[in-house]
Amino acid sequence: MDMNLINNQEPTVKRNLNDNQEPTVKRNLKARHMTMIAIGGSIGTGLFLASGATIQSAGPGGALAAYACIGIMVYFLMTSLGEMATYMPVSGSFSTYATRFVDPAFGFALGWNYWFNWAVTLAVEIAAAAIIMKFWLPDVPSLIWSALFLGIVFTLNALSIKSFGESEYWFALIKVVAIIFFIIIGLLTILGVFGGKVIGFENFTMDEAPFKGGFLSIISIFLIAGFSFQGTELVGIAAGESEEPEKNVPNAIRQVFWRILLFYIGAILILGLLIPYTSPSLLNGDVENISVSPFTLVFERAGLAFAASVMNAVVLTSLLSAGNSGLYASTRMLWSMAKDRQAPKFLAKVNRRGIPMNALIITSLIGGLAFLTSILGDHVFTWLLNASGLTGFIAWIGIAISHYRFRRAYVAQGGDLNELKYKAKWFPFGPILSFTLCMLVIAGQNYQAFLSGSIDWYGVAVSYIGLPIFLVIWLGYKIYHKTKLISLKDCQFDKSDVA
Repeated sequence: MDMNLINNQEPTVKRNLNDNQEPTVKRNLKARHMTMIAIGGSIGTGLFLASGATIQSAGPGGALAAYACIGIMVYFLMTSLGEMATYMPVSGSFSTYATRFVDPAFGFALGWNYWFNWAVTLAVEIAAAAIIMKFWLPDVPSLIWSALFLGIVFTLNALSIKSFGESEYWFALIKVVAIIFFIIIGLLTILGVFGGKVIGFENFTMDEAPFKGGFLSIISIFLIAGFSFQGTELVGIAAGESEEPEKNVPNAIRQVFWRILLFYIGAILILGLLIPYTSPSLLNGDVENISVSPFTLVFERAGLAFAASVMNAVVLTSLLSAGNSGLYASTRMLWSMAKDRQAPKFLAKVNRRGIPMNALIITSLIGGLAFLTSILGDHVFTWLLNASGLTGFIAWIGIAISHYRFRRAYVAQGGDLNELKYKAKWFPFGPILSFTLCMLVIAGQNYQAFLSGSIDWYGVAVSYIGLPIFLVIWLGYKIYHKTKLISLKDCQFDKSDVA
């Protein structure tokens, strides 16, 4: 180890170095892996199953408006994350950025909340995947499928970063092909190619369409639309193991806009054109009855008898992909926090294959225990799920704040913006808009609880429990360690310890 290098570093940077010269994570994610992680990271059951309910609630125009608005916010968030991840590609991503550019307590709370979110979400995905399997093999106990799927995603993460990247590549490719095929079939159906009448825009002009319920209805589905996009930030965490982050991360981020336009806006438009918003079937899409998923209905309308089986397979792929990437993200977040002394030291160990096995095992165990609570008691599992529900939006707020501070600190310390390998456009409008919309979504998660004559305190507690948990972690660390907002002149841009 170069002792001169260590002696010349700031103390906070020195702590992040591995004094025992142990192996670290490997930069083996190729450009195509990063591209598919960016493309497929947010395509999941939220789009395949929950999109129908948004059309029913706000009409086809209202659903399009909500998804477009959230899509614009996500685009700006990803450009903010892309600027920081290209400059400083670390597996801790926004937790590390918040620690360096905002306040260590803020970074600590972001990291632990994000880890908790994905650990619980892992349990949700494996439980849902087991339900999907009942479509084909109804007599096999769900517990067996859940154990099998947890074992699969654990193995994919434990083998190597290449095995994770390769599996995500194919998982994402299946989802992308399914959506493109859906859009093509939908367009042909709208034009009457399959023998039916030409539908055109008649479902956009019926009754209260295109906007049902006005502005409040659009606001009410912001949360659903937001959840559909969650997972996009995974590309920032994967940047820490990208082969050429200065090249691959910007390329992946630049595709976010077109992905949102094609996969989300395109799919919602097709659904709105084909299925009347008054159709009761739009409310019934879930993993227990894939046959009434809005995607399945469109395929069946085109005369594809095998539509339910195909969509079942696609949704199963989405669930395994979400579990796989969620386990990866939470493991790397836990490992990164351990490196920064914000988690137990033993979690910072990395094996010869570049895998933080201790962090992986702990995360898998917590995910497994969370799954068991769904068997032993629905109430416990529901509260765990609700506690993690707002974490994705809190993480997005952290990205917006961190980027705002990153850019201001970079300029304050004499940095030349032209030297940034990737520069987010429209600063500071982008992070300010993202911050504002995320706060609006969080505040309005269950606004109905405040509209009746008396406040529904149970509904408030169930919906917003994630906020006080985050604040307790943040303020507890802040008070104990006496941390303060880092001045712009003291923000750390040293990249010698990134991994």
